[in-house]
Amino acid sequence: MGLSTSTLPFKERIAAAAKDKFAHASIAKAQDTQYTKRENARAELGNWQDWRKLGQSIRQHVIQYLPDYLEEFSDNVEKRGGNVFFAQTTDEANDFILNVIKQQQGHHVVKSKSMVTAELDLDKKLQALPDVSILETDLAEFILQEDDWDEPSHIVFPAIHKDRNQVHTIFKKLGYEGDNDPEHMARFARKYMRERFLEADVGITGCNFAIADSGIINLDTNEGNADLADSIPKAQIVVMGMERLVPSMKEAEIMDNMLARSAVGQKLTTYVTFEGQQTPGETDGPENFYVVVLDNNRSKALGTEFQEILQCIRCGACLNVCPVYRQIGGHGYGSLYPGPVGAVLSPILGGYEQFGELPFASSLCAACTETCPVLIPLHNLLIKHREVETDRLNMMHGFTDFQMKVVGKGTSSPFMFKMALRFKHFGLSPWTHQKPVTATNFFEYNNSMITKGPGMVGGWTDVRDLPVPPKHRDDFRVWFKHHKKQGGDAK
Repeated sequence: MGLSTSTLPFKERIAAAAKDKFAHASIAKAQDTQYTKRENARAELGNWQDWRKLGQSIRQHVIQYLPDYLEEFSDNVEKRGGNVFFAQTTDEANDFILNVIKQQQGHHVVKSKSMVTAELDLDKKLQALPDVSILETDLAEFILQEDDWDEPSHIVFPAIHKDRNQVHTIFKKLGYEGDNDPEHMARFARKYMRERFLEADVGITGCNFAIADSGIINLDTNEGNADLADSIPKAQIVVMGMERLVPSMKEAEIMDNMLARSAVGQKLTTYVTFEGQQTPGETDGPENFYVVVLDNNRSKALGTEFQEILQCIRCGACLNVCPVYRQIGGHGYGSLYPGPVGAVLSPILGGYEQFGELPFASSLCAACTETCPVLIPLHNLLIKHREVETDRLNMMHGFTDFQMKVVGKGTSSPFMFKMALRFKHFGLSPWTHQKPVTATNFFEYNNSMITKGPGMVGGWTDVRDLPVPPKHRDDFRVWFKHHKKQGGDAK
């Protein structure tokens, strides 16, 4: 998988997404349900805007002093007997992880949900190892794995695009003989995975927050699978983005609270785990503890106008309010990180050539900015990406660029603008058709709509109604001019 989840062009991805009616309905229901849960959970906390400012200050402080906190965290992990590896690229990270598994003579690897391991395309690398089995233990990720490694469609709810019947079909391939009741299928998955947990010799997890002053990691899960992945195997490998740090336990508790309320609308996730290298006298926990800290172009955002995206805590709240995500789903973005956060982060990690369309996949309604628990100005960062692509990199070429230049010339010239207003009705008449009169279009001009409009107009008319502009004699400006000459009230 890696950062890119599709080889199809952007328009083909969104066309395919538009045909998935179940995904549309599922995402809409999840967004509506999560809105109520999220807002209620935040309201219970009280003074939510003050908490947002606090979360922002914690994250900005860490990013400002990131090298210092990374060094402090690394030193403390090693003091506890663990190992830290700083990977500049995904290849470096994968090489280190695969070497650890070989050194540990690992044959059975269990993984908890991790966006960064997906960014590494680690599952594919592990499958290529001889005599090594790999199991995704988050229930949703497990479903995707057993469905021939289907791509996730949400940061928090990766299998949101699948219904119970699809899951039932997947589980039948594993020997499940029950019905499609979610509780029955969950029990089957629990039994199936528990057997593999007990034989695991290497566990791989992500990291919600790494605690600098103690050298331990913080994991938040709803199923407890990460607890089994870090406590049963003798070796644990933690993979984290370089920015996922907090100074101390005090800040971790604050961020856990805000994460749970923003991600799933709960006061706290079911399992909040703090763990590291097994200490002398303990019987559980990994005997060998490794942390891989990944850059993968994150450092390119430091000191730039995009630095604020590194504050992200991956709660997915921005996806749950985004009208574009509601329409095209996670697969339409073609990135491991969908939604507004992905539209900002993906071009930084993967470049504009690969993800240049994503900053334009936004209505700029700013709902994402308004819901972000750490006050990332997501819609402003999307605008900045557009500025970089159009002004600095001059990436807008072809017919679209030509159209924009024509529009720019026309709107900057008073004469040409007036001519366009005079002939707008006649010029658009080839794309005009009349609609039956209904209550919803009763007051539209001549009940006429533009369909399959020319050039960029077609992108609007494919999915929205665009009334035909009135004839010049019926134009408001013409009416106002005559009305004023006749001595009418200009108010």
